[in-house]
Amino acid sequence: MEQTKQSTALANLIRERRAVKKGYNDKPVTEETVKELLEDAVWAPTHGNRQPWRFVFVGPKRKEAFAEKVAATYPEERQENRREYLNEPNAFLVVVMEVPDNQKQWDENFGATACMIQNFWLLAWEQQLGVVWKTNPHIYDPKVKEILNVGENEKIAGFLHLGYFDELPIKKGRKPVNEKFSTFEG
Repeated sequence: MEQTKQSTALANLIRERRAVKKGYNDKPVTEETVKELLEDAVWAPTHGNRQPWRFVFVGPKRKEAFAEKVAATYPEERQENRREYLNEPNAFLVVVMEVPDNQKQWDENFGATACMIQNFWLLAWEQQLGVVWKTNPHIYDPKVKEILNVGENEKIAGFLHLGYFDELPIKKGRKPVNEKFSTFEG
C-alpha cells in the first residue's frame, strides 16, 4: 500500500531501514564512526534522564578472538557454528543496560535503551552501515557477561552486529495500522 501523504526525510528513513544480517563487505567499521553515531543516538527519551546504557565495542581487529571466546561458552557440538556466525559481521556494539530493583524503572530503562538502539540503527542506516539487534542465548550466559565485564546490576540488552553492505536486504512490509488500532469507547 503506497503512502498517500508526502513523506518527510525522517519518515522515509524509518521506512527504508532494514536489518542487515549478512552480506557484509570488507569495509571496516571503526570505533570513531560508532562513537560519532552514539553521540546522537543517546539523545533518546530516558525517564529521569537515567541514561541506563553503556557500550562495549568489538572492532574488526578483536572480532575473531571475541567470537572464539563467546563460541566457547556453547556446547562443543555448537561451537563451530557459533564461531562462524559471530565472524560474519565486521564489528559488534554490545549494549549493556542498568538493571534496577524496581520493575517500573526496569521497564523504563529497557524502553529507553530500545529507543537509543533505534536511534543508533537509523543513524547508521543513513551512513549505509548495516545493523541488526541480536538477542541470542549467549547474551544471558554468565560466562559471556564475565567476558564483557557486565556487572551484577546490569544486563546485556543485545549485540548489535555491524557491517557495511553492497546489496540491500529485502523490504518486509508491515500490517496496516488499522489492524492493530482501536479506540477506547468506555
